[in-house]
Amino acid sequence: MELVWFYIAVFLAISDELHTRILWKTFTDFYIILAGIIREAVSSNIQLWLIHEGLEALFHFIILSIVFLSVEIGLLAALIHLIVDVYHQITGVEHGWLYHRALHFTIESLFFILILS
Repeated sequence: MELVWFYIAVFLAISDELHTRILWKTFTDFYIILAGIIREAVSSNIQLWLIHEGLEALFHFIILSIVFLSVEIGLLAALIHLIVDVYHQITGVEHGWLYHRALHFTIESLFFILILS
């Protein structure tokens, strides 16, 4: 079996870390202002949260589409990452960074093993 599934999961994890570092550490003020603008445009915090997750998925779509030169891989990676994030938030279980990263890597790896095998 090829290791493409592994590389996709690794680059998705790197993309998630990039998203965190770029938006939460470098452009914090911009991100907070953007959230305020979006909050004024929507009627609930749930919609705000879904827009945030959608923008994060768009970020992953762009990064993985460029890395793998494949819109399909970018779309599938963004979709599975979005689903795992939404599930993780809905369950309300709070764990540390390592648990969160391991959860994403495991689910995303299994997803791509199934898709690519």
